[in-house]
Amino acid sequence: MRLSVLESVQAGRKRWPGGFLSRWRHPLSEPKRASLFITCLVDFLFPGVAKAMVKVLRHYDVELEFPENQTCCGQPAFNAGFRGEARELALAFLDVFEDCETVVSPSGSCVAMVKEYYPELFPDDQELSGRFQSLADRRWEFSQYLTEVLGVTEFPGRRDGSLTWHDCCHSLRGLGVREGPRRLLSSVEGAELLELEKSDECCGFGGLFSVKFDEISSRMLSNKLACIEKSGAESLVATDCSCLMHMAGGLEKRGSEVRALHLAEVLADALEESGTGSQEEASP
Repeated sequence: MRLSVLESVQAGRKRWPGGFLSRWRHPLSEPKRASLFITCLVDFLFPGVAKAMVKVLRHYDVELEFPENQTCCGQPAFNAGFRGEARELALAFLDVFEDCETVVSPSGSCVAMVKEYYPELFPDDQELSGRFQSLADRRWEFSQYLTEVLGVTEFPGRRDGSLTWHDCCHSLRGLGVREGPRRLLSSVEGAELLELEKSDECCGFGGLFSVKFDEISSRMLSNKLACIEKSGAESLVATDCSCLMHMAGGLEKRGSEVRALHLAEVLADALEESGTGSQEEASP
């Protein structure tokens, strides 16, 4: 029997029995509270990014919870024109996160979906649109939460090596994320941040764009990879795993030694290398 889109996504939650966060929970003093929206891509392909995000937020004594019934934000369905399925997933998201004080995610793309498009999915229901807007105001991309909510201006720890930063489209244009991650990376002892030429140009992924317009996507990726290699950086850093996956695949195909890393991974490494993070934070 054919499953609905919501049932299909919920089936994937069984991969982490007992809840993602149960493996990293420990007591905190004067806790700040945040609920984690991990996203599909991180859950299934990049769980290390989620672990790194937990490590960094734990360092700042943030009390975290992982709502186990969370599912896809609905962006793929929305972009493909399946508004009914997107509304179904938006309502599921609201049901899970509406009562949460703050929601933090390692994906600017998914955060932008909630902030920009959820209210528009229900134009004839002002009450529901208002509830979505209220939730959107409490929804944060990881780097934004660090810099704008926690007020982090300098990041502790050490991580030797050169880095360059790619401005992901949804984070930059949808959320205004630009200087915050650069300040965090520049403040890490031992890290050299090299500016990426045309850092704000799309890598060519764009979700379904890379499937529907593969030739254009490939050309855009090629241009981006040339800039990355020209920077001379050892690592490429960004906030969206979808973009990182796209660029990492291209770098590997070219035989490049440049590593593609999520911001959370770089910051968690800095804590680990300096011994700032606790063993409890680092291990499930």
